[in-house]
Amino acid sequence: MSKQIKILIGTMTGNAQLVAQELELRFDGDGIAVQTIDMDRLTPEVFESDHVHLICTSTYGQGDVPDNARSFIEAIDDAKPDLRKMYYGVIALGDRTYAETYCFGGKRFDELLNSCGAVRIGDILMHDASSGTMPEEEAADWSQGWLTLCESVWSQK
Repeated sequence: MSKQIKILIGTMTGNAQLVAQELELRFDGDGIAVQTIDMDRLTPEVFESDHVHLICTSTYGQGDVPDNARSFIEAIDDAKPDLRKMYYGVIALGDRTYAETYCFGGKRFDELLNSCGAVRIGDILMHDASSGTMPEEEAADWSQGWLTLCESVWSQK
């Protein structure tokens, strides 16, 4: 299996986009083909490739996914595709001030993909906007361990 990552971006204010751009720059230097894609107009067929997928999404409203991710998550939920051969990671952006819905955008994707049989690589990175840290810096630190886990997935293929 070639080393390929698709970063799927759910964002309203651009923070998840900044995280994805930072990771794209870091991953490309490791001999990995990286593609970043906004979730607008995506369908579950995006998961049919051999890529490892990285969901990078914020949370809005009452724990909702961003507007540009809404139709995508609904399409996955409606189709319930068989994703047993799909590997993914999740970066969830949220604000702990909203404790009851903290990082629910990413958590919703994780639960749905898991229910379709997909295998999550590593733990979800949950960034707290009220922590004073930059999400792209925290994601860059997290990504090194995540990439190591991806290497073991790629070597098994």
